[in-house]
Amino acid sequence: MTHTVPTTATAAPTSDEAGFLRLVLRVDSVSTAVMGLVLIAACVPLGSATGMPVAFSVAFGIYQLGGAAALALIAAYPVIPPGLVRAVIAVNAASAVACVAVAFGDMVPLTGFGVVFMLIGAIVVTVYATLEYAGLRRMTAAARGVGAAGQPRGARARM
Repeated sequence: MTHTVPTTATAAPTSDEAGFLRLVLRVDSVSTAVMGLVLIAACVPLGSATGMPVAFSVAFGIYQLGGAAALALIAAYPVIPPGLVRAVIAVNAASAVACVAVAFGDMVPLTGFGVVFMLIGAIVVTVYATLEYAGLRRMTAAARGVGAAGQPRGARARM
């Protein structure tokens, strides 16, 4: 049995083409898990401050924990499937719209602080969706061998 030590010419690339996306997914996962735990553990005082009923807060917290687990699993893939990232972006966008709908609709009797709380949530998930979209574009461009400016790697920009 022989063993060949990889040389620089045969070694696998050391940089993770999805590094930025993977980081954003992990941060999104952790912050979503923390928010889910807060919504569940502090449902009574949070309900008093925001106007959210306890059942709504707990259900929203459980939804967040499930989302956090899914994000962590996707970030852990050796090669992140672009379709799953598109789904994450879509769910984050839908969550932002839902937060705005809850903030301004009469579905939940929110206080002024509750409206602000939901709008901040909408902003946060919009930022994550935007960063995940940027990470997806960066990852897919790297996989196609395209640089940040949309040109093949090694090509010079015309001025």
